[in-house]
Amino acid sequence: MKIIFIGAGNMAGALIGGLLKRGIPSDDLYAIDPSSDARARLEKRYSIQSSETMDGTLNEYDVIIIAVKPQVMKTAIEPLAPWLRAQLIISVAAGIRAVDISRWLNGYPRVVRAMPNTLALLGIGVTGLAALRSVDNDDRTLAEQVLRAVGDIVWCEDESKIDAVTAISGSGPAYVFYFIQAMQRAAHELGLDEKQTHTLVFTTFSGAIQLAAQSDESSSALLERVVSEGGTTVAALDSFETDSISTAIVRGVLAAHARAIYISDTFGK
Repeated sequence: MKIIFIGAGNMAGALIGGLLKRGIPSDDLYAIDPSSDARARLEKRYSIQSSETMDGTLNEYDVIIIAVKPQVMKTAIEPLAPWLRAQLIISVAAGIRAVDISRWLNGYPRVVRAMPNTLALLGIGVTGLAALRSVDNDDRTLAEQVLRAVGDIVWCEDESKIDAVTAISGSGPAYVFYFIQAMQRAAHELGLDEKQTHTLVFTTFSGAIQLAAQSDESSSALLERVVSEGGTTVAALDSFETDSISTAIVRGVLAAHARAIYISDTFGK
C-alpha cells in the first residue's frame, strides 16, 4: 500500500509518524507541499521523499491523503483532478465535506472523509470516517487499513456526525492538555518543583485514563468512589461546580462543533 500526502503540515506528520511506527516503509510514503520548509521538516524527521507540485508520481500511489487547511482546500486540490485514475482519496481536513471535495474534483467518486487526532503519531489515535455512497466496500476496507495503522476508527454513516467527532476527539487532546496545564499551574502554586509536578500530574492522568478505559463502571461511579464526605476531593469538586466548569467544558465542545459546521458552510462553497 503506497500513500501520498497532499500537504506536509502537523496532521500529515502525525499520520506519517504513526504509519512508520506500524511498519509502513518510508519508501511507500510521499508528500507534496509548496512550502520548502514544511517538506524539509518531514524529510528530515521521517526520511520520506517529497515534491513541490503534483505530477505523474500520483499514479504510482494507491491512496491520496489530503492534509491541508480547510481555508485552502479548494485551491490546493483542484490541480489534482487530471492525475486521478483509481486512487482512493482520504481527506483529513476539518470541516470540508466529502461531497464538496468530489465536486471540486469533477465528480470523482472515491472520496472518504476522515477526522483523526494528533495521537495518531503514537499509533493510539482515533479517527471518525464517513464515505460517499459511491465508495464501495473495498475502498472502505482500504480506508480502514490506512487509519487503523494509527489507532482505532469509528464509522459515521451520516457524514454530519463527523463534525461531532471533530469536536470530541479531533480537538479533544487539546482539552486534556488544557486541564493538564491547569493542574501543573496549581502544583507550582503549591510549591512543587518541575520534576515533582511532572511525575504527579502525568502519572495521575495516565492512571486515571487507564482505570476508566478498563473499568465496566461509568465515569460517574468511578468519580463517586474517589469522593469521601468532607474530604479534600469533594472540596475541589464543589469549587469546580461553583465555577460551572462542567458546563463550560460542554459549552466549549459545542462551540467546536458549531465551528466545524461553519467551516463546512464557508469553505465548502
